Amino acid sequence: MSMVAFALVLTGVLLNAAAQLFLKAGTNAIGHFDFALANIIPIGLKVAGQPTIIAGLACYAVSVVVWIMALSRVPVSIAYPMLSIGYVINALIAHFWFGELLVMQKALGIGFIIIGVILVANS
Repeated sequence: MSMVAFALVLTGVLLNAAAQLFLKAGTNAIGHFDFALANIIPIGLKVAGQPTIIAGLACYAVSVVVWIMALSRVPVSIAYPMLSIGYVINALIAHFWFGELLVMQKALGIGFIIIGVILVANS
């Protein structure tokens, strides 16, 4: 994989991970809500006006463009498994940013993901 292709894949993965983290931050700011007909407009307005949710959606939009560029250079059988790096990034950042627990079982799973990504990247 060339450096440009690797940079595109990594950028796509990082943008996708950032999108998830921004969306989570936005939902934390909005708080819990129930899906009900009466909530559509008030919750919709809260979601539409939440800056971190807008940032998350923007990250998704840019990540799609970057990902299409990456897929034009890298076989999907290599590129797609690289998305697993996003799980690692999200688990670590969520631990520090949101205080989510990072127990031994999660750490072990993260280790397996890293090993799997290395194996796929070197195939």
